[in-house]
Amino acid sequence: MREEIIRKQKLKIGHLSTAYHSNFIIMGSDDLEQDLQIPISWHLFGTGPEMMDAFRKGELDAGYIGLTPAAIGIAHGIPIQCVAGGHVEGTVMTGLKKYQGIQDFSGDLYSVFNQFIGKTIGVTSKGSIHEVILNYYLDRFELKDKIKIQYYSQAEYIALDLKKGIIEGGVGTPSLAIFASTILDSHLIIPPKYLWKYNPSYGVFFHEEIIQNYPFLVNAFLKLHKQACYMLRNDRERAAELISNSFKILDKAYIMRILNVSPKYCIAFPEEFIDSTMKLVKVLKILGYMNKELKLEDIFNFSFMEEVHPEEAHYDQMT
Repeated sequence: MREEIIRKQKLKIGHLSTAYHSNFIIMGSDDLEQDLQIPISWHLFGTGPEMMDAFRKGELDAGYIGLTPAAIGIAHGIPIQCVAGGHVEGTVMTGLKKYQGIQDFSGDLYSVFNQFIGKTIGVTSKGSIHEVILNYYLDRFELKDKIKIQYYSQAEYIALDLKKGIIEGGVGTPSLAIFASTILDSHLIIPPKYLWKYNPSYGVFFHEEIIQNYPFLVNAFLKLHKQACYMLRNDRERAAELISNSFKILDKAYIMRILNVSPKYCIAFPEEFIDSTMKLVKVLKILGYMNKELKLEDIFNFSFMEEVHPEEAHYDQMT
């Protein structure tokens, strides 16, 4: 059985341009192909919803995706499950320095967003975790009709439009904040821990066919994913070097700045990760992103973590 699988299968993995995902470390070596003994093809996507469309078309076997676009896809019948975590608190708000940061308002999010009444905030496409979190707060603070949202196919375009003055703020990954700060006079308006505590920045999802028929592929992949996350916690300089080698156009110092914005890397599913995900799923239903309820088992498959990461989670520690 294994020989037949190895002879005919290629593993197709989707990823984003987000620099702190473990894929850029894994891509920098041939360990994965050697361990799996099959060819690996990596596919870059601008946003999570774009990746979900590729899953829907049968073009991917696995992917690094935010939990909200994945949940929306699952609710619409895409057969994938989250087999591992990777990072938490990966959503920030950046903007021009004329706008005050949350520390200037003693942690009051309403006052921060209130500055942008009559203005435009940029965010990645509908259904991305960043857009869902932004939409949640605008709805909660009754600002949806007072602040305009501009959607982008890639986070980098948000920073470019900030520079042009087309928008006044942007919500996205730490990578967006660092890129913006290199091309214009911007700053971090809301750090990740304030927007949504322990929000599941991304998870590793596999197609159910792979989970059911080729579980050894999932296990082998997750062991390397775990090693990469360990490096991101404990040897960030080495991680930054490997990631910059994969990116080629971004140097080590720039990657280090990104990695340090929200250094919470692990592959486990602690209670906080699960609870935050399910709260977001409820928001998706309330705000109309999907019309059905999802249960825990619809999204997560815990069986691989029981073997690969039985110890406690490390998101808040350097071990």
